[in-house]
Amino acid sequence: MSELSDKKQEQGNKLRFWEVDQDPLRGRGICAVTHMGMLGGEGISWLDSSRLGPALPETAPCLNTAWGSAETLLGDVRPAFFALDASGTGVADGAARADGYGAGRSDVADGADQADGHGAGGADVADGADQAGGHGAGGAGRVDGAGRADIAEGSRGAGEKPRKKARVNLLALGDVGGTVLIGLKLLGGDVISQIGICDLDPQMCRRWEYEMNQTAYPWDYDALPEVRIVESGDLFDCDAFVFCASKAVPALGQEGTDVRMAQFDANRKIVGTYARMAREANFKGLFAVVSDPVEPLCREAFRESNRPESVDGCGAAADLDGRMFDGKGLRPEQIQGYGLGVMNGRAAYYAKKDERFASFLTEGRAYGPHGKDLVIANSIEHYDDQISRELTKLAAEANLRTRETGFKPYVAPALSSAAISIILTLREEWHYSSVFLGGVYMGCKNRFSPAGLETEALPLPEKLFDRLKYAYEQLERIE
Repeated sequence: MSELSDKKQEQGNKLRFWEVDQDPLRGRGICAVTHMGMLGGEGISWLDSSRLGPALPETAPCLNTAWGSAETLLGDVRPAFFALDASGTGVADGAARADGYGAGRSDVADGADQADGHGAGGADVADGADQAGGHGAGGAGRVDGAGRADIAEGSRGAGEKPRKKARVNLLALGDVGGTVLIGLKLLGGDVISQIGICDLDPQMCRRWEYEMNQTAYPWDYDALPEVRIVESGDLFDCDAFVFCASKAVPALGQEGTDVRMAQFDANRKIVGTYARMAREANFKGLFAVVSDPVEPLCREAFRESNRPESVDGCGAAADLDGRMFDGKGLRPEQIQGYGLGVMNGRAAYYAKKDERFASFLTEGRAYGPHGKDLVIANSIEHYDDQISRELTKLAAEANLRTRETGFKPYVAPALSSAAISIILTLREEWHYSSVFLGGVYMGCKNRFSPAGLETEALPLPEKLFDRLKYAYEQLERIE
């Protein structure tokens, strides 16, 4: 490895990274990689290219030894489904890693159910659900979207064989989960081979298995993914796990409360149970959180999966909250939260209706949590703070407008935030989801690349960065 060339620094790429002589996936080209997640402390600064310093030295002091050194992370560090074997086909066994992660693994997880109307009409998931399995892999990587070279936009190179399709398992078939299932079935045929479904109510599973497997194109009966019923003990025998379970959703008429955060205390126990199951199963795929509140539940899943049952002789250390942490569970980038996609969609909805917001449709961005601290920017280059805040308010309160019609707002979240965004994740295309930034899960534009998780970094206006910083700090305070 060597530091970034002076020529590229002159081009304005100030990101911290190591320069890799060969693309770790294809063995050719150049890839400039920075490592986020547990490996650095910049947090929200990862989203602002103007705030990241010069290239790191080859021995980086910020690396957390629980996750290995830079050298151990220079392999294909994506969740196992995204890795390729030597022949260019999809692997069933994740790439072995020097730090012990990724060996013998082929799982990835897809999105789960979404916030506002989550779980209504479906069986609640009990707090004491049986544990089954799941463990962490993937890698903590960050690639500069502008400065890196020779990595194709989609992921497959010329002449390479198509990757195998993913096996996705979805937990909980309430209003949100059922709608996510429909979206994955109809839209994901190019990247999903089958969808496993699991719910506390066996009749719910039978109903959806009947309905979905009778949904088909004429004469092309294998074009859409097959849906099958899976037992709770087999939930992590997949490439992507979608968490749509929720204890309860605030009823219509309870709009005076934060309907997303109101679900946290109950849902954190549920997601913790399944995170520990993922640990026990040595799950290496994507653990996709759709239930509300998305970002706090992602962090809870990460912490719980890495908490040992016993501290005796396990080599565990205390995390930032003093809770025991042994680094043997899900890796931070294995977990993604799917809530920001619908906030982006809601901003676009209003931008189409009011010319004052039209710049959002071509220049805008969405950041932050799926909730009250959402940040919508009308533009990066031509940022208008007043216009952006007005559009943010409209998007953040759009769920209340749906509730005023007498219906729970779960359809757009289940499709925009979960189904569409999960499919884009599996395609390794840009999408909105919440990823790990220095200890906090926060929504931003990202994708998986051959070098790991890639988050978009743009030179952000000061007023916009201040809004992101506030949202980040608010998420950081949630315990």
